[in-house]
This record gives sequence, structure tokens and C-alpha cells, in this order.
Amino acid sequence: MPVDLSAVVLPDHAPAAFTAAAREAQATGLRTLWTYDHLSWRDFRDGPWFSAVPLLAAAATATDTIRLGTLVASPNFRHPVPFAAELQTLDHLSGGRLDLGVGAGTSAQDAHVLGLPALTPADRQSRFEEWTDLLAALLSQRRTDAAGRWFTAADARVVPGPVQSPLPLTVAAAGPRGMRFAARTGAAWVTYGAAGDDLDAVAAGFTEPARRFSQLLAEVAPGRAVRRLALVGLDEAAPFAPGAYAGFLARLEAAGFDEVCVHWPRPDGRGVPAAVFAEVLAAHGLAERSGG
Repeated sequence: MPVDLSAVVLPDHAPAAFTAAAREAQATGLRTLWTYDHLSWRDFRDGPWFSAVPLLAAAATATDTIRLGTLVASPNFRHPVPFAAELQTLDHLSGGRLDLGVGAGTSAQDAHVLGLPALTPADRQSRFEEWTDLLAALLSQRRTDAAGRWFTAADARVVPGPVQSPLPLTVAAAGPRGMRFAARTGAAWVTYGAAGDDLDAVAAGFTEPARRFSQLLAEVAPGRAVRRLALVGLDEAAPFAPGAYAGFLARLEAAGFDEVCVHWPRPDGRGVPAAVFAEVLAAHGLAERSGG
């Protein structure tokens, strides 16, 4: 089976442009359209930036086959109880096409915008594991009570529940503890690799974590199947040099990746260069065509 191709469409797109990109991505044959779930992000902080959940809802009503997801939602500003209700609604709007990408969250602006104290990496991971476990419980049962270190749910109801049971989790993880958690809980694991100008180094930034993840998966959940997703960075250039992508993809496929996620071509030139997009599609057995 060829490695699936997916794309991130950043939420700096206005809703009409976002849904147009979703329709085009579907027509092109991409598996999943992802978007980032941040309140603001990097050098986009002072420009337009829309909310992930309403954008995905709009995309859900504008498409019918492509999967849709967050890459990734985090506890930095989301409480599991209201978020579970939103996810249930998204899964129904899409007819069961939602992929929920989750991660611990960084220490960047999203971590401070609500006035919360700074956390150590260990505490961020502990909070994330509690958040994810509670979110999964809310999405799999009608009534939930929980009192943890970080989050509480008192007679929380999520009815009728998502279309998909269970709702598939894509868990972002880089370190050993996070990878173990992804191996135990995720339907998929995502890593973002490392940026660089050297193609060999960029490829190793994915293949080495994949090797470690396979080892940890065999230790903590032998026999469990977990999809592997490689997220190629917004400003990554080496894999998209003319003629380079097919070889880069072959390395990821040999490392066990099931899906590669790139950034949808953008007018500002970031993401996959428009001139190389047909080459990327062809490497995945897809053909460029108009979404309409």
C-alpha cells in the first residue's frame, strides 16, 4: 500500500478559503486535511488567525470523503468537558471523518494566554496524559465523573457520543515517556522531525524517532497496531528540492511511516512549493486536479 499523503491548511485562511482548500485536497485524493489548534502561532501572531473547530466544521459540510483533524489540540487552553462536546458535534457533522490529533502543548504563547503558571516539561506531560484519558472517557461513555490533579468532570454528559467508536487519537510525542503513552493510547503517533538544509539529516530526523517508537511499542504494547505519521515542517525545504521528494518518501516508507503530512501550498511560498506539488502527489500515486 502506498504511503498516504495528508496536508495541514493553516487557520490563517479565511473560512471560505479554508473550505475551498478542503474541497481541493479531497479532489486530489489526500487522506486527511489537518489544521493547527492554537490561539496564535509563531510569526502569524499579528495576522489573521481563525479557530480550528469552526473551520473544521465548515470543511465537514463542504466535503464528504476526506478525513479532518486537529494537529494538535492540547490542554494549554482546552478543558476536556466542553471540548468533548465540540468533538462529538464535529464527528457527526463529518459523518465519522474526524481524526483527533493531541499533544502536550509547548511553553509558547498558548501556554500563558489564560494566565496559567508555567509548567515543567514533566508536569506538561502529566497534565496531557490526564487530559487525554479524561477526553477519551468522555467520548466513549454517556456520563463521566472524574477528579484529577488537573481536571474535574462532575456528571458530564456527552450524548449520543461520536459516530466513531472509539474516536481515533493521533498522539504527538518525541521523548520516551510521550512515546510510551502514544504506544498505549494512540490509534496513530505523529512526529515532526527536525528542520535542516541537508536531506539526509532531515530524513534521519524522522527515521530515528520511528526506530525508537517501534522499540517502545514492542515493549509496552506488543502486537498493537499504531499508524505512524510524519509531519514535515512549514518551512522545510530539503525534501521539496526538485527531484528529491520520491527518495525522501522512500526512506520514510522503509522506516514504517503510514502517512506523510505536508503543508498545503501557500501564496507566500511557504509549505510545499506550488511548482513541486505535482511531484509530491505523483510520489504518492495521486494526480493533481481541480477540486471545484
